[in-house]
Amino acid sequence: MAELFIELFSEEIPSGMQARAADDLGSLLTKALDGLNPRELRTFFGARRIAAILTVDAEIPARSVSERGPREGAPEKALAGFTRKHGVTPDKLTLENGFWVLNQSLDPVSAESRVAEAVPELLWKFPWPKSMRWGAGSNFTWVRPLRRIACLLDGHVVPFTLAREGDDAHGLKASNLSEGHRFLAPGPFEILSGQQWQEELETRSVIVDMDSRRDMVRTGVTRLADQHGITVVKDDGLVDEVCGLVEYPVPLLGTIDAAFMDLPAEVMQVSMRINQRYFALRNPDGKAAPYFAFVGNLPFKDGGKLTTAGNERVLRARFADARHFWDLDRKTKLADRVPALAAVTFHAKLGTQAERAERISKLAGTVAQAMGLDGAQIAQAERAGLLAKADLTTGMVGEFPELQGVMGGYYAAHDGEDEAVSRAVAEHYLPRGQSDDTAKAPVSVAVALADRLDLLAGFFAIGELPSGSGDPYALRRAALGIIRTIRDNGLRLDLKALFAQAANGRTGGELAKLPDFIAERLRVQLRSEGERHDVLAATLAGGLDGDLVRLLARTSALSEMIQTEDGRNLLAAAKRAANILRIEDKKDGPHTGAPDPALYTQDEERALAAGLDQAVPAIETALKEERFTDAMQAIAALRPTLDRFFEAVTVNAPEPEVRANRLKLLSRFRETTALIADFGQIEG
Repeated sequence: MAELFIELFSEEIPSGMQARAADDLGSLLTKALDGLNPRELRTFFGARRIAAILTVDAEIPARSVSERGPREGAPEKALAGFTRKHGVTPDKLTLENGFWVLNQSLDPVSAESRVAEAVPELLWKFPWPKSMRWGAGSNFTWVRPLRRIACLLDGHVVPFTLAREGDDAHGLKASNLSEGHRFLAPGPFEILSGQQWQEELETRSVIVDMDSRRDMVRTGVTRLADQHGITVVKDDGLVDEVCGLVEYPVPLLGTIDAAFMDLPAEVMQVSMRINQRYFALRNPDGKAAPYFAFVGNLPFKDGGKLTTAGNERVLRARFADARHFWDLDRKTKLADRVPALAAVTFHAKLGTQAERAERISKLAGTVAQAMGLDGAQIAQAERAGLLAKADLTTGMVGEFPELQGVMGGYYAAHDGEDEAVSRAVAEHYLPRGQSDDTAKAPVSVAVALADRLDLLAGFFAIGELPSGSGDPYALRRAALGIIRTIRDNGLRLDLKALFAQAANGRTGGELAKLPDFIAERLRVQLRSEGERHDVLAATLAGGLDGDLVRLLARTSALSEMIQTEDGRNLLAAAKRAANILRIEDKKDGPHTGAPDPALYTQDEERALAAGLDQAVPAIETALKEERFTDAMQAIAALRPTLDRFFEAVTVNAPEPEVRANRLKLLSRFRETTALIADFGQIEG
């Protein structure tokens, strides 16, 4: 076996493309070198390089291969194409079972030869999302100009070039050279092995391991914040982005002018993040601290004083721009901006944002009423729904779309709107992502649900559903937002009725699919939480219960029941009964209707019939009263009776009328279990 090392050294690679490129390099190498049994793969990426280290066999051993070609009698073109592909003449083929077959004995192939053959082809076809040409005379592309290719097998250069006929590919060829930090250690150095490469780069001020760079950024920024008794706003995405911009992270701390500290904390954070890649900091009370953290790309002789001063100067200019929007936006009341939404198209088939604001307002009042809120809160929900999208016309949201809702909340508060209204405007987008909290204030919850109900009903009404991985209108996220908001707040709502209200008189399209869409999102959510999504599917067999809290309570009770011994045995019996009925119904079914007690010939039949007579009303009453555990216990109590029935009774009796009656009895048992769930969908 041998160590294969490859490094592709280029000009600065966009931060967001680095991790994917390293993964692609690893997977493409693994696939291209399959015959060498590639293993122990490690990939690396940074601002100016992607690299891979893996172990391969010394050679592909001699082997015999057989490949089937065209059918006998196929057109000559097909046969010629097959032989040309494999570089053989037709006389090398043999006829086997009506097909032309190429049987070859292949010589051993050294790892060096295979790598030299595979890597150039791999690099020419490398799947960058965007790539560029540079210089003149070559069609070879890369994300940024590629400067060096290092390729070593057990420390020895694997000789190859990227040149093709008529294209020199910028003279790129394999070597054993790399480079360190652009400013601190310019110039090439020799690579001896993957381990030596990492160690040498570190001495040349390049931390090539992404996890190490992350740790340097996190611990460094946290240490600076701790010195001032403040905390860092968690932002893993920004950490990764910064780590893709620097080769040797050096965290530094700057000061924010007091003149800007009255800006909303979210405005300061977004401006720093989007424009400058700075980290926001907070005081112990949660308010913005008068500091910001940033990361340099090298140690500074003056401790970073000059660089910090320069970044403080840049930030003052950024905050001055934010101040302009903040002051200008507040000159117009948020309510006075609502008419301007008539000039903003929401969707060609769904009208303007002004029309949507009217729909959300009306729907928010309906949701608030369904939640049992009082008259004042219903009015607040309607007011907040009307104002929810008004900040789309502000300069601040135009500059920073990430602040939708947040700015509306600030402007509503500035205008003297009720606190519940301004809070609802600010929170109606919650949850924005999987890790976000949901809205908790009653009026905020009503508006958040109304926003998503209108979105889903509107797009389903015009037939714009997600397909595959495509979801341009974020409808899956909207559905998940509804589910999480209802679950987190324990809301007893009838979703079906609310969707009917949200349809706003529209019919057709794909509106009928909305309940199933919500049910599928609920299954996905439970699966991600490690819950029994198959139990939910079984409970949903009769259709979506619009009350998600009731549905989940019922699912939980069923899940607990089937984990008991009685539950497991009952499940097995239910599946056995379903299998018997499926087979026999195909012969002469369906076997429905009430069984005739006069045709019972065994006590076990009579006991099962009596047990069902007792269980059915008990189950129906318990379900109606939402005593789901009692309902499960009622059906689980049938287990011993069922065991005795299957042990003693031959369902397919030789007497036709007895057989039919016993099948009707099993059918009645299946109908009884269906009151609870479709047991056939439960795994196990």
